[in-house]
Order: sequence, then C-alpha cells, then structure tokens
Amino acid sequence: MDTAYVIDTLFTLFSITLIILMVPGFAMLEAGLVRTKNVSSVLTVNVMIYAVASMAFILVGFHLAFGDFQSTTMSQWAFFMFQMAFVGKAINIMSGGVGERARLLPLTLFTVIMGAFIYPTAVNISWGSDWIKDTVFDLSFVDLAGSTVIHSTGGWALLAAILIIGPRKGRYVGDQIRVIPASNIPLVVLGAMLLWIGWFGFNGGSVGSIATKEAADSVALTIFNTNAAGLAGAIAAGVLIYLRYKLFDITMILNGALGGLVAITAGPHLYTLYDSLAVGLIGGVLVVLAVPLFDRFRIDDPVGALSVHLVNGIWGTLAVGLFASNPAKGITFLNQLKGVGEIAVFVFTVSFVIIYAINKLVAFRASDDDQVQGLDVSECGLEAYPEFKRAI
Repeated sequence: MDTAYVIDTLFTLFSITLIILMVPGFAMLEAGLVRTKNVSSVLTVNVMIYAVASMAFILVGFHLAFGDFQSTTMSQWAFFMFQMAFVGKAINIMSGGVGERARLLPLTLFTVIMGAFIYPTAVNISWGSDWIKDTVFDLSFVDLAGSTVIHSTGGWALLAAILIIGPRKGRYVGDQIRVIPASNIPLVVLGAMLLWIGWFGFNGGSVGSIATKEAADSVALTIFNTNAAGLAGAIAAGVLIYLRYKLFDITMILNGALGGLVAITAGPHLYTLYDSLAVGLIGGVLVVLAVPLFDRFRIDDPVGALSVHLVNGIWGTLAVGLFASNPAKGITFLNQLKGVGEIAVFVFTVSFVIIYAINKLVAFRASDDDQVQGLDVSECGLEAYPEFKRAI
C-alpha cells in the first residue's frame, strides 16, 4: 500500500511540473502573437494570473471545489497542488483573448474571483464534492481533464469579456477586417510546443494513478491518444489552410494542434487511436473555420483562444458521447450536451455580470491613446523591445 501511495504521489508531482510548464507556454504564445508594444503587459498578466489565481484557489477555491476531501491514495499536498496547477489555465485562456486592450488591474480583480469562486464552482459541479451538484445541478458527464470544466470555462469568460470591452482600436474599419500580424513567430512556436508537452501531464495526470499495471496502461493510452489528437489537429489545419489560401500559416497550424489537444482532453482514456485521430482532425478543422467566423461577428480575439478553447472544449466534450458512448456507464451524448450547457450558462452569466460590474468601477479597456502607444508603457512602464519603433 505504501509503495502505491509513493508511486502515485511521485507521478502526480511530475504531472504538476508539466502542467506548470504551460505557464511559460501561454506566456510565450501570447507574447509572440501580440505586437511588440504590448509584450511586457502580456507577460505581466501571465505571471500575475499564476500567482493570484493560485493564491485565491489555495485560500478559498479548493474548499469550494472539494469540500473537506482527503486523499488516501497519494499525498494530500500532491493532490492539492495538482488541482491548483489547473486553476490558472482557465484564466490564461481569457487573458490572451483580451490582449492589447485589457488593463491589468481589472483583469487581476477578475482573476481573484475566477480563482476563488467561478472556476471552483465549475469544478464542484463536475468533479468535486458534489454538494452543489446534488442540490442545484444534476451533471453526470465525462470530462477527464477539463475540455469543458477548464477550456470552455475560460472560453465562456473570454466571450463575456470581449462582448463588454469590444475589439482593439483599428481592428475593424468600416466593413474591413484589419489584419494585425504576430510580432514574434519563434516565440509562438516555442509557446505552443511547451503547451503541447504540458498537456501530457494535464491529461495523463488526470487519470489519477499509475501504481498498477492497469493504471499504467490507462495513463500511457491517455498520453498516446492526447499526442495523436494534437498531430491530427495540426495536419488537418495545415491542409485546410493550404487548400483555401495556398499558404502554410504556422500560427494556424499550431492553433490546429492546440484545438486537437483541447478536444481530446475530455476522454483520452476512453478512445482508440482512430477515435483520437478523428476527434483531433475535426478539432483542427473547427479552428480554421471558427477564426474567420468570430471576425465576421467582430469578436476580436488576438490569439484565437475562442476558436481553440471554447469551440473545441464544446466539441471535445460532445465527442465523448459520440465515440465512447456507453449508456450502462452513463456516457451518452445527451448527458455530455447537458454538462456543456449547464456549465456554459453558469460561467457565461456569472462572468458577464462580474466583468460588467468591475468595468463600471475600474475601466477594463485601455483608452485609445494607450492602445496606440502600447500597454507596455501605460500599464507597466517597461517596454519589452525599447529599441523597436512602435507600430500603430
């Protein structure tokens, strides 16, 4: 018994390390996709999210999510840290999507509320102690590592924020959509690949144990399927982009990979290889189709977070009901759809109200002048590339 306890604790600590590696992953990805005049602000936001969201979860959120739960299969501290490592990811999803026009103070205030209340409540009604689930909700859907609980949660909060604060200055001019190119493609590649590697701990660690042959096989299958979906998403996005534009856009290929990884996150332990390839392939295609669709509705998302995390969080959760349906175990498309819908209504409604209230107290959106100058100057007083000429 002690041997299994030690092995599972060590495995969880290793998974935590991989998940926290996603912090610089998000930071580098977002820093590369925004303009040079906003890089310091993006990096600051990512560091603050990790610190503030984690602290809010430590002090308040964990108890709301799991009550008085005590782990008997691994160190309680390892279980606690594993859950804490997840919390910032939902807010990282949001931070990139409001990049280049969201001010740091109101975003930090929302981070506190997300880490202490919104995300833990979503966890409770999905994975947690169930005291809310039993009295308010009736969720019985499968979401191993958070296609809905983490990725869609961040996506719904982001959508609420964008609807309130609007697009970046100059993004939409009349009927035209102005293309704002990424500033540093090598950083985008580095960030996306760090996220991809971190996903092995994200999904593999969510299996919960590796101390028996059966558990080890489940972890290996989960990681294998996770990687396969990422590969399929990248290839699908690359092929579709080439067919449409006769060009290979590395940013879209990487977002296709991330879309496949988000989609597989709900059920990688339940799929065959071919199921995983199908889920990831559709995820990559959805990213390519969703990016221009959001632009058509003038929903400005600099990093494609809605297309990657919200759209594929929904798709990945529903895919479990299609590819791994097992009514005897309660895995049905209807249950998956119900889980997606109830989390969506809760997170979007609460996020919209809170962001709206914060925006009334402290302007969420930077002024037009500050956006032209760059948030590095107005928000941080520290430019990432001071020798570069600023672009409007």
